[in-house]
Amino acid sequence: MAAFVLFWPAVLLPILEVEQLGQHSEQSILTGTIGLFRHGSYFVGGVVLLFSIIFPLAKIVLLIELSLLELLHRKHKALTLRAMEHLGRWSMMDVMLLAFLVMLVKLGDLVEFHFGSAVIAFTLCVVMSMIASLSFDPHSIWDESYE
Repeated sequence: MAAFVLFWPAVLLPILEVEQLGQHSEQSILTGTIGLFRHGSYFVGGVVLLFSIIFPLAKIVLLIELSLLELLHRKHKALTLRAMEHLGRWSMMDVMLLAFLVMLVKLGDLVEFHFGSAVIAFTLCVVMSMIASLSFDPHSIWDESYE
């Protein structure tokens, strides 16, 4: 649940502050994605949208769903766990995307980057979802006491 609460500031608050030739701008993950689509960078915008917004949110929702063990049938729990594990393989892609973006755009003294306030929420969200995934006991799906 903490990862779900941290997800929204991570996506909506400025994650990157860019100063380019004296002009200062702040971009959140969401506004950055929208900006990429507006400038015609559909592939990059789609990748950022998928790996930084859709996959993390889906993983958090699936974790919440798995925490409601008594409400789900075993087959549904098994499918949910399989989907969550598949999404979990991509959980660090968004961190790599941000590092790659900074590496590509860094042009010496022409462009200066600073991390925004969302970096803390973003990092905590990723860490909390990874801890929640690791702490989930898949044997509880088949445990009779949950049925």
